[in-house]
This record gives sequence, structure tokens and C-alpha cells, in this order.
Amino acid sequence: MTWRCVLCAPFHMLCWGAVREEDMSVVAYEKDGRIARITLNRPEVMNAINDELPGALAAAVARADADPGVHVMILSGAGRAFCAGYDLTYYAEGNGAGDVTQPMPWDPIKDYRFMWANTQHFMSLLRAVKPVLCKVHGFAVAGGSDIALCADMTIMAEDAQIGYMPSRVWGCPTTAMWVYRLGAERAKRMLFTGDKISGRQAADMGLVLEAVPAEHLDDRVEELAARMATVPINQLAMQKLVINQAIEQTGLMQTQRLATIFDGITRHSPEGIHFKERAEAVGWKQAVDERDQGTWDWTANEAIPKRNR
Repeated sequence: MTWRCVLCAPFHMLCWGAVREEDMSVVAYEKDGRIARITLNRPEVMNAINDELPGALAAAVARADADPGVHVMILSGAGRAFCAGYDLTYYAEGNGAGDVTQPMPWDPIKDYRFMWANTQHFMSLLRAVKPVLCKVHGFAVAGGSDIALCADMTIMAEDAQIGYMPSRVWGCPTTAMWVYRLGAERAKRMLFTGDKISGRQAADMGLVLEAVPAEHLDDRVEELAARMATVPINQLAMQKLVINQAIEQTGLMQTQRLATIFDGITRHSPEGIHFKERAEAVGWKQAVDERDQGTWDWTANEAIPKRNR
């Protein structure tokens, strides 16, 4: 096994430590002139998040941030989607290396350490001093929306979809970026329902910067990245640090700590345990369909009669 140290980028408060070279294969990295291209690279599962992807993403961001030749980062996903969330074959039908649902009594600090690390890896996008432009096609859902909304700017294909469906059961968005992008009422509208919305709806709501026809997505992202790449790095960094300071002063870290703790609770509540057991019994695809369609009562752990839906 080969290990290498990823050095802290300028102004970073956290060092991402040792990252296995083989982990980097789940996140591809390419330098193209003044632009760093970071690509989630698990296309066979729509770039679903496993144990390795968050750390590899943060390592790629740190690499671009530390490179004096890189002005802007473009984050995208390989294959049919940006990111379909956490790999539920791994985490819901199985249990992942992090024991996302522990035997009772569960250790909330073990859970918190695992999810807080992932949250901080995703937040490397926001904390990097250089701009990160996220390109979303297909889906940016559940944990995939956590990643997309941590970027400085997100551009979606009009027909792409974004949402945090686990807010219905078995999840709380740990990065908590919904409220910072939408405000309280619209964030509640999304998280009280777990609905997915199109890129066009997301742009109209103010969740993302723009939505464009799918055939124009690449060109629009390249145009904006090229425009920013002509600005000196120090100018880009100062503008980003000032704007981020305003966000941080609202208590971003405290909000994320609460969200991360609540995320662990959602997976160990009676309803969360029922969802996990249901996924193991019938497969995660059926369990997710029952969750998203609102056909299962997770408290009573039985189907909801049609007349009550």
C-alpha cells in the first residue's frame, strides 16, 4: 500500500493527513491550464458515496488549492449523474465500515466522529481559498446535494434533479447548506417533504446559481470558469474569504454540529431502525421508494392504508 501526505492548503485550519493513492481513483484530478478539474469517479453507481470518496475529494481540493498555477476548480461527476448520495447497497443493506447503524446501545460519539469527518471533507469546497464551480447533471440527491451545495457556485442542467429525500427518514443534511442558500421557509419546504426538484426549479428558488439546457451545461460552466480564471488568485481568495466570513458569523459550524448529531439520531431512532431493517429485508430500492412515495409508516412499521395517504 502506498501512502502520501496531502499538505494543508494556504489558510486551511485542518490537515487532511495521509490519503491512500488507490482512494484517489474514486475522485479523478486533472489540471487544465488555470483550471483544476475534480471529478467524482464511481460512474458504475452514479458516483454514490462510499467510505473513501469524501477524503479523496478533500485531498483533490487541497491539491488544487495549494497549486500556485490553479485559479479555479470545476467539480463534476463522471457518467450519468453528479452524485446519487450515499451508497445504500453499502450502508443501508449492509453497514459500511463506519457502522452507520450500530447495535443498541449505540455510541453517538463514534457516529459523530465518522459523519463529522465526512462533513468537513465536503466543506473543503467552501473553505478552499479558490473558487469552486460545481456542475450538476442527472442527480445531486441526498449526500450528493450536501456536496453540490458546499461549492461556491452550482450550475445545473435544467432536467437534473436535486433534493434531500432522507429528511423523510434516516437522515439530516449534515452540511446544513439548505438554509444558507434558501432561507428558512424554503429550506423547510424542501426538508419537510424530502422532495426532489429540477434544476430549473432550483434556480428559480435560488438554491443554485443557474440552470441551463443539458446540451449547454458544459459550455456555460467552461465560460464562467474561464472568466474567473483571468482574475489574480489573491483577488479571488480575498473576495471568497470576505463572503465566507459573513456566512460563518451566522453560526455555520454550530448549525453543522447539531445537524451531524441529529443525522446520527435519525439512523438510531425507532423509525431509523425500521428503515434499516426494511432495506435489509426487501432491498434498499424498495425501501427508498416506500419512503419517497410516502406509502410506509415508519413509526408503526407497516404500510399506510391508501385512504390515509
